[in-house]
Amino acid sequence: MYPRLYGAAAVLVLFGGLGDAQTFDRRANFTGGGGPGEGKCTLEVVVDGAAQVEIQGDHALLRNLSGGAPQWRRFQCNLPMPANPVNFRFQGVDGRGSQKLIREPRGGGPAVVRIDDPDNGSQSYTFDIMWQGAGFVPQPGPGPAPDRRFGQDRDRGPDRGPGYRGRMPVDAAIRTCQDAVRDQARDRLRDAHIDFRRTTIDDHPGRQDWVIGTFEASRGNGRGRVDVYSFSCSVDFDNGRVRSADFQPANRR
Repeated sequence: MYPRLYGAAAVLVLFGGLGDAQTFDRRANFTGGGGPGEGKCTLEVVVDGAAQVEIQGDHALLRNLSGGAPQWRRFQCNLPMPANPVNFRFQGVDGRGSQKLIREPRGGGPAVVRIDDPDNGSQSYTFDIMWQGAGFVPQPGPGPAPDRRFGQDRDRGPDRGPGYRGRMPVDAAIRTCQDAVRDQARDRLRDAHIDFRRTTIDDHPGRQDWVIGTFEASRGNGRGRVDVYSFSCSVDFDNGRVRSADFQPANRR
């Protein structure tokens, strides 16, 4: 009997300690650059003891494991990290202690990096994560072949109207992104019904090939809980391919 009680007490102490751990949120600052579908984020944090960094989409969480409270210095990306990145890599750049990838991002989960700073005083640590976006397929030769789904005649003529960017119409790009997001939601949210609320082209400089918006995921034939998600999707308007697509919880009601 007593060993069982001691074991239960140890579990409570462990999870109580994790619940009290300090956490610090950060959103990525997007700088652009990089090749099509090639993502990279550079993160810099100050650690005095041990800390863990969890990266998911355009959001990161800095968690204190022991020692002094860690601090954010930098979180810069050229793209949001997709839910299932291809060819994911981690590279430590700077720091006197150890930093290592302890979990790759798979199935919508975060990438997790642990940093241990054994010396006295705080130290700055920098690392990079790199990947290729979901659905990215390298193209042979000097350039991608035109996508015949949209028809050759729609590419001709100097005046394509305000609804065109390159070879692909904006409404077709939006539908393609919604399909990619819906496919991801089907895998991650299972039986949820997806209803897109708002979808538009990102109007920020350097982001005009991104489609952004929100959707509702409902369960129980519309009578259950309704969750709201924000999504972003990068499209190659020349060939109609989705470079990357991802979604994150926006709020819940």
